[in-house]
Amino acid sequence: MKLNQATDYAFRAVLHLSCLPRGRVVEARLIAEEQKIPMRFLLKILRLLTLAGIVESYRGVNGGYVLARAPAEITMLDVVEAIEGPIKINRCLIAPEECSRRAVKHCPVHKTLFSIQQALAGEFKKRNFQELCESAK
Repeated sequence: MKLNQATDYAFRAVLHLSCLPRGRVVEARLIAEEQKIPMRFLLKILRLLTLAGIVESYRGVNGGYVLARAPAEITMLDVVEAIEGPIKINRCLIAPEECSRRAVKHCPVHKTLFSIQQALAGEFKKRNFQELCESAK
């Protein structure tokens, strides 16, 4: 399993906003420059983060982006799911009818993958951006 580049950039953008004073609005240009993220790509990512309720956007002269919630309330899982959708490590975990054996209920591979998927999602959920910001200082 590999997270895509957009998710990596999203982590960096949310971390950037998390380390700022609460409520500070920042232009996308500044985030892009400081985090070395291509501007056009960042704007697409910020749109997804806004739709997910992680970031708020403001237009106009003093416009920009700010966290929609406190950094302690935003987990890495929130960001992964905003960019990539729910974590599903195998097709049978997304749609059981995709199982070529039609044995999802009895398949030891399915049960094991489901357990691994739950553990992975749980680890992402344990990590919030307040902690990440504190460890970055």
